[in-house]
Parts: sequence; structure tokens; C-alpha cells
Amino acid sequence: MDSPEMDRTDTSEAAMASRIVRYGELKPCKTAFIDAHTPGSNRKENFTIIGGGVSESADQHVHISIPHGFNIGAAGQPPRCRNSLHSHRTAEVFFVLKGRWRFFWGRWGDAGEVVLEEGDLINIPTGIFRGFENIGTDYGMIMAVLGGDDAGGGVLWAPQVIEDAADHGLVLGENGKLYDTKQGQSLPEGIGPMKTLTEAELEDYPEPTAKEVVPNHVARYWDMMSLADKAPALVIGETGMLRDRPGFEVGLLNHNSATTEMHRHDRPSVLMPMRGHWKVTWENGGTHEAVLAPGDTMSVPENLKHSAVPSMTGEASLFHVVATDDPAGPTWRG
Repeated sequence: MDSPEMDRTDTSEAAMASRIVRYGELKPCKTAFIDAHTPGSNRKENFTIIGGGVSESADQHVHISIPHGFNIGAAGQPPRCRNSLHSHRTAEVFFVLKGRWRFFWGRWGDAGEVVLEEGDLINIPTGIFRGFENIGTDYGMIMAVLGGDDAGGGVLWAPQVIEDAADHGLVLGENGKLYDTKQGQSLPEGIGPMKTLTEAELEDYPEPTAKEVVPNHVARYWDMMSLADKAPALVIGETGMLRDRPGFEVGLLNHNSATTEMHRHDRPSVLMPMRGHWKVTWENGGTHEAVLAPGDTMSVPENLKHSAVPSMTGEASLFHVVATDDPAGPTWRG
């Protein structure tokens, strides 16, 4: 179910409130992907916050459908729950909002792995199979940025994931939609099952080592906080901590680099607090304010003058995402 259509030019307080998705109001989908019934993955929840995402289920709720040049989503999982091995054609970036997570990659998930703590970020290379699991002791949440308005057109699953899913009643059609045989559903006439990748195709999926992935694709929270001491830290960008041009840039602000000076972008941007409460101020025939908490997501309209500063003392950090003119596509290696 999609969100109501929004007027992109309306910056009244009521309209802006509809562009804020509160953490406590997120609507999960428990049947978003083909592994929804597979033991070990059957308790995960998928959230589509901005954009259509890559969900394969008609039950997925889209909170904000306005195109941004990228998608914002989230995954919530209890301890020992994992997301199965899959690949994307465009960028997939995560930061850990809650919990402790293990990210792993490769055809069988054994080429390498890294453990991320709260605030850490990973820009997973395109074109490799990846998965992740909550290895903490409580329900965990990771926030995601996916490249492109169509998020790359969907997910490519490792063949064993599709085979395991069929054993538990779920079939993925070649139209990218899921059908639950346990609920009496079947593939529509003229629609065949999604073909699995051939062995020849699988040879094109690299198996990078942790030595290759971690230094170039992982940014640790306290390193980002340190680099944001004078100005916002550019985390992902052509000259960022993680040098990439995936069609968007990611920055991090803290107490030291936040400013009340108004600024604007020529395209929509997104504010995502990690720690602390943040006061967002904007101009529209006067000054208006909203306060964001960790886990909240705010879409800021293009050309709207605004600022974001911590609203209280103590640790404060906020991720900022804005599209660039670079095409959404394979991880940049230039």
C-alpha cells in the first residue's frame, strides 16, 4: 500500500509533518521477500520509508513515494535472524541504528564478513552476494539507502535461496512478485518462475576478501564523528571517506559541525538522526520547526531553506543524504 500523493511544493507545517516518518510509526512488512518462510529468516521485518524499494510483496507499505533519486528503507530483525544472500545492481548502504550486526558476502556467504556496531556504516559493493544477521541480544534495526528511484529494479537472489524458499511454499515469479502456495496462490497464466542464475552467470560474481571490502567500504561511527569536528564529514562521495559515486552522497553532522545557517539543495534531501534530538528549522512565510529523534526520517523538499542543529546537549549525530548527477549503477572504481 502506497502513501497518499504529496504536493512537492507545499512547505506548510502540516505538509512538512507528512514528510517526517517517525520511528515508532514505521509500518513493517513480514512477507517482503522470497525467504519470508525460510527458517532463520522468517522473523524479519522490512520497511520502505522513501521510494518504492525492492520489496516483492504487495503488502509492503510505502511511507513517502516522492522520487529522491534514491530509496530509504530499513530492516528490523530479532536476534539470530538473517537476511538471505542477494545482490543489487545499484548501491546498498546501511548504517546500524540499533544492535550489533554481522554482514557477510560471497556465493555461499563465506568469502568474508565484518561486524558493525551502532552508528557504523557499510557501502556494500554492487555485484556481489551479501547477507546480514542480527548477532545482538535484542531486536535490531539497520537503516538503508538504495541507489536510484527504482532501487536497481529489484533483487537478485543466490540460487539456493530460491530453492530453499520453494521448499517452504514461496515462489517468485519472473514478474518479480511473490506467490504463497501455502495460501493457495499460484503463478498467473503466462508467468513463469524466476529463473535462477546459471553457473556461467555466477562466475561473474566476485568473491572479495575482507581485506578488500572493509578498508574501502566500511566507515566506523567514531571515525565519522571525529572527522565532523569542523564541518560535516563526507562519508560517501567522490572525495569522501568511502570514495564512491553511487548517485547520492552521505554526510554526517554532529554538535561541532551543525550550524543554524540556512541552506538549500536543488533536489530533495533526507535527514536521519543517529543520536540525540535534532531541531530542523525552515522558512515558509515565517520560521517553522520540527524535532527529530533517532530512527526518524525527514524528507526536505528541493530549494527549501533549512537548518538542522541538536536541540539538547549530549551526544548528537545525524546522517544526511542527497542525490548527485551521477547515475545510479555499479560501485564506482575510478
